[in-house]
Amino acid sequence: MRPFERHIANINIGVKEALKMLDKLASDAILFLVDDKEKLIGSLTDGDLRRGFIDGLGFEDHLKKFIQPNPKFIQQGKYHLREIIALRKKFFTIFPVVNASMQIINVVNFQHQKSYLPIDALIMAGGRGERLKPLTDKVPKPLLLVGEKPIIEHNIDRLNSFGIDDIWISVRYLGQQIMQYFEDGRDKALRINYVVESKALGTAGSLSLAKNLIHDHVLLMNSDLLTDINFEDLFLFFEEQEADFVVACIPYQVNVPYAVMETSGSLVTGFKEKPTYTHYSNAGIYLMKREVIDHIPNNQPYNATDLMEDLIKAGKKVVAYPLVGYWLDIGKHEDYKKAQLDIKHIKF
Repeated sequence: MRPFERHIANINIGVKEALKMLDKLASDAILFLVDDKEKLIGSLTDGDLRRGFIDGLGFEDHLKKFIQPNPKFIQQGKYHLREIIALRKKFFTIFPVVNASMQIINVVNFQHQKSYLPIDALIMAGGRGERLKPLTDKVPKPLLLVGEKPIIEHNIDRLNSFGIDDIWISVRYLGQQIMQYFEDGRDKALRINYVVESKALGTAGSLSLAKNLIHDHVLLMNSDLLTDINFEDLFLFFEEQEADFVVACIPYQVNVPYAVMETSGSLVTGFKEKPTYTHYSNAGIYLMKREVIDHIPNNQPYNATDLMEDLIKAGKKVVAYPLVGYWLDIGKHEDYKKAQLDIKHIKF
């Protein structure tokens, strides 16, 4: 059973069975009732049952007499983040996500997750991990343990905590191990699909192979990152900037220990005493409009930096998002050792 399915019950179960299900849900006590075709038809809480009993209903009555017939829900691929934020502010803690046939495909629960973002995510996990040999001789780098779970699972769980549940993983080197580990994502209430690279496609080429994307926005990220990035803040920044493409960046400061002359040609125009300059490094996390993928050549090696350059040439708006939280690229043995220490102290 997928985690959210404990909130789903057939309308034809008895009142006593419904009470038992609600009791097991404890503080998450709400059921979403479906018909024999799995279509959403109502919701039920302890309060609905209590009010029914006060009005004279009993254990022999059909649940249809107790339920709320117009529950709040959102439809997959047809909602906006502002709608999710509004629901959260109005204390709609738990509500279902339905497909076009009104069948429940997930349940949002703000007691256990931070948001529900309208985003497809593709995680790049096809690399060889040369710099981490011999650790990667028999295990793909994304499956190396950091703490008690693989590097890539930390990223998938963070995506999941922000309600990103439509996920693609691009695989190549020892990719079968990754596919066997996550399967279709059911155990995490995710829908995981795989893009199998027959050759190395760079840091963005696999996007051309991701078919049947659900949402209008796509997140692309490396699998070997450890980060506490706030994906909702990233999405809101994307919208505020009216961007076509956003790249997350790591601020890097350079402190000059001397006075620096400001010049115009050979003319000295001023001085800056021991200035600090801030530069930005690519963090390997990108958010884009889905239409941007049309710029990517099909099944050809192509990097995210190539895509940014092509978008800029095409007059599209490419924006940098400063990532001010924790971020670590696990590329070398010393990075991997640092990750093992950091994971004990940082809440992801």
